[in-house]
Amino acid sequence: MALRCTLTHLSQRSPDSSVSFVDPTTDAEWDRRLAGKPGSSFFQSCAWARVLMGSYGHVPLYSICSGKSPAELCLPLMEVSSPLTGRRGVSLPFSDFCLPLADGPETAACLQAAALEKGRSRGWKYLEFRGTCSLPAAAPSLEFLTHVVELQADAEAMFKRFEASVRRAIRKAESAEVKIQFETSPEAAKAYYDLHCLTRKRHGLPPQPFRFFQRIAEHVFQSGRGFVAIARHQGQPVSACVYFHHGPEAIYKFGASDFKYQDLRANNLVMWSAMKHLAELGAKYLHLGRSSLANEGLRRYKLGFGAKEDRIKYFRYDYRAGRFVTDVDRAETWVNRVSGLLPIPVLKFAGRVLYPHLS
Repeated sequence: MALRCTLTHLSQRSPDSSVSFVDPTTDAEWDRRLAGKPGSSFFQSCAWARVLMGSYGHVPLYSICSGKSPAELCLPLMEVSSPLTGRRGVSLPFSDFCLPLADGPETAACLQAAALEKGRSRGWKYLEFRGTCSLPAAAPSLEFLTHVVELQADAEAMFKRFEASVRRAIRKAESAEVKIQFETSPEAAKAYYDLHCLTRKRHGLPPQPFRFFQRIAEHVFQSGRGFVAIARHQGQPVSACVYFHHGPEAIYKFGASDFKYQDLRANNLVMWSAMKHLAELGAKYLHLGRSSLANEGLRRYKLGFGAKEDRIKYFRYDYRAGRFVTDVDRAETWVNRVSGLLPIPVLKFAGRVLYPHLS
């Protein structure tokens, strides 16, 4: 009861007046205003909201401080509603992190408190914040590793920061005449998706439905906010990565490869080529996404590129329990082992059926 009273009090203390909820996809100026705001990221963009809405039907409820311009003081939030997994709020689904765009902890707390009250009125099971929580009594539910590479215009100086094994792998791929192209077409999204399905099977996971990558091509690539870097060997796609960029920050979102060509070390060349390309586009930092604390191999791979390591915390408020709760990192379970035995068409079908119920 005390926590609920505190949250209600906070939601009424917005710096300008009150907190309201908007759909950024109805605001033609959202991304333009967002681009100039310190602390803004790609995941707060209208383009990403359109991808999530168009792929899975999630409902945007972005809380903003009334009296301020949308995209100025904002907490991106989506409602995920499923007959299988229930109704909940997530800031944001399928996003590694999504910080509130606020001018201080008090504003962030007001936005988050209003989101909690919105969830209560809509009957959510829980509300999850990804990255930070300024509310009282907030305790993290999960922690992940994050890695960020500082990009430089001086490619040689950037290359020297890599571990020796990474530099050798890049040179091996170059000597094998692996070629890298940066592409934004629907065909590029399909080329990536074919490799994505191979990789997800290897990890024992169903791939996201193809429509998800079609929406990325439509809303992100075609608006100049991202691309696919594809490595080809003798014309055959062997590795590819999907990147998003927003102002000085870029995000490595997806990576996939054909394991038959692992010895070419194309993955390393793709990442290196993308770093140089992003630096030319004006990006200063490349966020390599989140990693499970238990995935030591992925951690070493990211550190090999001279990345700085940090931790990111998720916070989950359980409405039934009336408090913030802990969760379990399900990075790998028996389901992965079973799924790895299934043929790709079956995994694709599972992905189409399951992902609209996930977040």
